[in-house]
Amino acid sequence: MPKIVPCLWMDDRIEEAVRFYVSVFGDARIINEEKYDDAVPGQKGKVMTMSFELEGQEFMALNGGPIFKFNEAVSFVVNCKTQAEVDYFWEKLTADGGAESQCAWLKDKYGLSWQIVPEALPRYLGDADPAKANRVMQAMLQMKKIDIAALERAYAG
Repeated sequence: MPKIVPCLWMDDRIEEAVRFYVSVFGDARIINEEKYDDAVPGQKGKVMTMSFELEGQEFMALNGGPIFKFNEAVSFVVNCKTQAEVDYFWEKLTADGGAESQCAWLKDKYGLSWQIVPEALPRYLGDADPAKANRVMQAMLQMKKIDIAALERAYAG
């Protein structure tokens, strides 16, 4: 068992959300689920928690009700090697009610924030040549989904 596992407080769509996340990532699985018992009035038989793994990272989802909502203070970064990967995750995670934001950020249909980041982006932004890094930053600030070819053009000048 990992020492640290992020817990996602869900609003009663826990099974749907976990199955969705597992379907999006290639290396993913549901580890287990626990149901409420007789001790919680009106909840008997409903899923209380689900543990799942995405790309080697374990998560727990809690069926906690509508008290707390996700916000951008916490997001998950998906590092992508290619534009095809960026496009895939962007399309899957914004589908059916998700929302695009700026500079590689999006929210999925459950309100969870993600950053879909090509590996080239931090490399270009961290370049020792401040002019190159600045051109890439200016290009990125104009984007929602990151376009690697446009970053490369900005980097090249």
